[in-house]
Amino acid sequence: MAERVLVVGSGGREHALAWKLAQSPHVQQVLVAPGNAGTANNGNITNSAVSISNHAILAQYCKDHNIGLVVVGPEAPLAAGIVNDLTAAGIKCFGPSEKAAQLESSKQFAKDFMDRHGIPTAKWKAFTNPLEACNFINSASFPALVVKASGLAAGKGVIVAANKEEACSAVHDILQDKTFGAAGETIVVEELLEGEEVSCLCFTDGITVAPMPPAQDHKRLMDGDLGPNTGGMGAYCPTPQVTDSLLLEIQETVLQRTVDGMRQAGTPYVGVLYAGLMLTKDGPKVLEFNCRFGDPECQVILPLLKSDLYEVMQATLNSKLSTFTPAWMVNSAAVTVVMASGGYPGEYAKGLEIEGLSVAEKFGLQVFHAGTTVKDDKVVTSGGRVLTVTAIEKDIVTALEHANKGVAAIQFQGAIYRKDIGYRAVAFLRRSQGLSYKDSGVDITAGNDLVRAIKPFAASTARPGCSAELGGFAGLFDLKAAGYSDPILVSGTDGVGTKVKIAQLCNKHDTVGQDLVAMCANDILAHGAEPLFFLDYFSCGKLDVEVAQTVVAGIAEACKMAGCALIGGETAEMPGMYCPGEYDLAGFAVGAFERGQMFPQREKIAIGDNVIGIASSGIHSNGFSLVRKIISKSALQYNSPAPCGCGKQSLGDLLLTPTKIYSKTLLPFLRSGSVKAYAHITGGGLLENIPRVLPENLGVQLDASSWKIPEVFSWLQNAGDVTEEEMARTFNCGIGAVLIVDKEKSDQILKELQVQEQAWQIGRVVQHGTGQSQVLIENLMHSLHSREMSTSKDADMQQKPQDTKIPVAVLISGTGTNLQALIDHAKESACVKIALVISNKPGVEGLKKAARAGIPTRIIDHKLYGSRAEFDSTIDKVLEEFSIKLVCLAGFMRILSGPFVRKWQGKILNIHPSLLPSFKGVNAHKQVLQAGVRLTGCTVHFVAEEVDAGAIIVQEAVPVKAGDTEETLSERVKEAEHRAYPAALELVASGAVRLGEDCKIQFKHV
Repeated sequence: MAERVLVVGSGGREHALAWKLAQSPHVQQVLVAPGNAGTANNGNITNSAVSISNHAILAQYCKDHNIGLVVVGPEAPLAAGIVNDLTAAGIKCFGPSEKAAQLESSKQFAKDFMDRHGIPTAKWKAFTNPLEACNFINSASFPALVVKASGLAAGKGVIVAANKEEACSAVHDILQDKTFGAAGETIVVEELLEGEEVSCLCFTDGITVAPMPPAQDHKRLMDGDLGPNTGGMGAYCPTPQVTDSLLLEIQETVLQRTVDGMRQAGTPYVGVLYAGLMLTKDGPKVLEFNCRFGDPECQVILPLLKSDLYEVMQATLNSKLSTFTPAWMVNSAAVTVVMASGGYPGEYAKGLEIEGLSVAEKFGLQVFHAGTTVKDDKVVTSGGRVLTVTAIEKDIVTALEHANKGVAAIQFQGAIYRKDIGYRAVAFLRRSQGLSYKDSGVDITAGNDLVRAIKPFAASTARPGCSAELGGFAGLFDLKAAGYSDPILVSGTDGVGTKVKIAQLCNKHDTVGQDLVAMCANDILAHGAEPLFFLDYFSCGKLDVEVAQTVVAGIAEACKMAGCALIGGETAEMPGMYCPGEYDLAGFAVGAFERGQMFPQREKIAIGDNVIGIASSGIHSNGFSLVRKIISKSALQYNSPAPCGCGKQSLGDLLLTPTKIYSKTLLPFLRSGSVKAYAHITGGGLLENIPRVLPENLGVQLDASSWKIPEVFSWLQNAGDVTEEEMARTFNCGIGAVLIVDKEKSDQILKELQVQEQAWQIGRVVQHGTGQSQVLIENLMHSLHSREMSTSKDADMQQKPQDTKIPVAVLISGTGTNLQALIDHAKESACVKIALVISNKPGVEGLKKAARAGIPTRIIDHKLYGSRAEFDSTIDKVLEEFSIKLVCLAGFMRILSGPFVRKWQGKILNIHPSLLPSFKGVNAHKQVLQAGVRLTGCTVHFVAEEVDAGAIIVQEAVPVKAGDTEETLSERVKEAEHRAYPAALELVASGAVRLGEDCKIQFKHV
């Protein structure tokens, strides 16, 4: 269910946070306390007047308003312990604890910490006595010209003096005249560093650091970095001055050391860590730490975040950043320009009307509000920094031009702003430079981005003998640790062939990785080898990080299926070698077996041995040049519906069905001593692969009518008029692997094998006569034709009674609320059969209910997937595998993605425990009781992209009784649900109710 999120704060940073969070499908509503005019009734963003200083009141407010997450913007509440207090009250809160926030709230603490942990920073000393401070300034061996209030001073407590006299004057202002109040009770005097100042931020879960693109703030009021210091007059991101290698150095020597040091001190740092750095000739040095997003840095960093911010924050809070890498826009730059009140940073007028906001937004700019409020239905000024106008373009120069265009369109009396934000980056980029590797077409930055993105995928494949950590010159594997005493190594290499062309044309890259691993792992299995480790080779003309990441994620997932570790690989960007969007793959697998266990055991194979065939998933990865030729001569496109009988999917999706990986299933059989040979049916089809494991004097005779040939082969043969011999020499024809076994043991092996795989006894070993093929196949063409006719007849006539029942899948997360009611109804229904139950959690009660009813189940654990899209795609594939027509959500606690909901529009049902549209979202019974209504109930509705907003199918009312609690009310509503849900399912399955193209209910009398 979508959650409510509360953002604490009122500035441009908080508006940006609310704006980004509101884009998440996990978020129903964003409340901002106290907020500003930009967050007041802006779509699903609205303001709240709750007190943020009284944490007890705030915690109760969060409970009363079903707040699932609190995100703290400014530093003061963090320093005041808001995270500690809300967490103690059971409210999830994003940000560091009070002790961890000392990195910002106490400059003295931060400097001591940096010294202890070897984090590079300026030389310094802390003082409470002005005389001692001035003596230090005058006698220091370095320019001690930076004077800082140790406490929080709203970003203004730093004075960079031009000389010693000014520095001493600043000391007296802070310590004696109390310019910054209590924040200046202690001061820090620092060495004046020279260089470029940049801001490097990261998300951290207390262990892992996930860097953001570096940004640069502009503190001075006027162009050219002139005028007084401010809270920030603009920023840009990313900073070209920070190279990939430099960012990695900052990550390791500053960000990671800080996080490690805080954890070692017993104060884990969780949230956003901001390091203000000076890029000196001696390397980057820390000027200060902030314990939250910067303002205005936040307004240029978040617009470049491709990932769902809510998901990133949840990964941070749940210590999942090691497996969740935030994705950022590439080849893009963001610039934000601050519009401030006249007189800022001194005294300024308030209540001035702001005009032209809609004009700027029409330019495609994002205007984040800061010091604004609504008065008499008009937006007026209420602070020093009023607005930030953000533009995202291909480069900084263009982004600045567009941001300035937006600023010029907005007017309020006395507005001041800079026109040169990013001028240092522009100067850096324009300075004379020689040719770079990137100029030749090789983007090292993209390559490094890819390596960072795929490291967690590789790490997830670790197994005994190997940690699967990328980054070294080579991968290591310890055979003893893997349990081998006298091993023989087996290696194999293969590719995916022209199947990758179809993946590229369909823009579907998540399956070819499994093909690559399968082709290699299945081959070395022919020698009885357990796959131990795998390396991949990805080559392209121009590296698309997102595509490559998707491919490698598939490789890593397949390695886990095969039981091997992904220990390394090569990404080769070769300009001019490939057309745009093209890439190629190669894989390398190494396995092992103990001496004496090598396959095939040709000397044991005898006439009369049986041949067992194990089903393929389809075409696998061979023969695709012929497949593409057939399609080019047919009337179909890759986005056309698949041929009749091939499932409700596109032709492209059908062809991209990944190759099965047999190692985990078949290796125990090979090592049992009951199997004499195993052959992988790869390139060369049945005719050329089985002889590779046979003695020269023996052959096999197969009967194609003994196994199920997938319909895709029938279509290919018919559409291409392919001969029988060519079909058997090119394709697997439904058999992905064969075992040769003793006739006496065949039945038992087949029985055990069929528990895990579709398998058949498909033939026997015979004498091989001179001049004959070693593989004779009977009934192949007949089976292909009969399959085609059977498919056509089934599609046209649908004569079988069981085919008239609509197959339904039920998605659950726990007990499967209403699952039993749906199962019981389906037993008596003429329209419905529960064909599948899917759970995103293993071992839950709902799976046991399904098993007791003889219903197939699948566990698709969302925690194993890198994104919601990957998780939903897997569900989609399983639904298609079972030919599901309708889906019921029964206590399924995951938000389905927009593409998934759109694909299954009018086919997904959900039930909500209230009479919608009243009391949407979580805790419906609590909302009902708080509202004091006398009638509630349940609603069965079609699922739409907006939560609890789909067209209503059935409602049943339930009275609210005096003295009802949430528990008693819930029990009575559940009884109604058990009646309403089956009734609604019956209406939809029978065709009496359907969802029209206008997303409204259409009724039909049946």
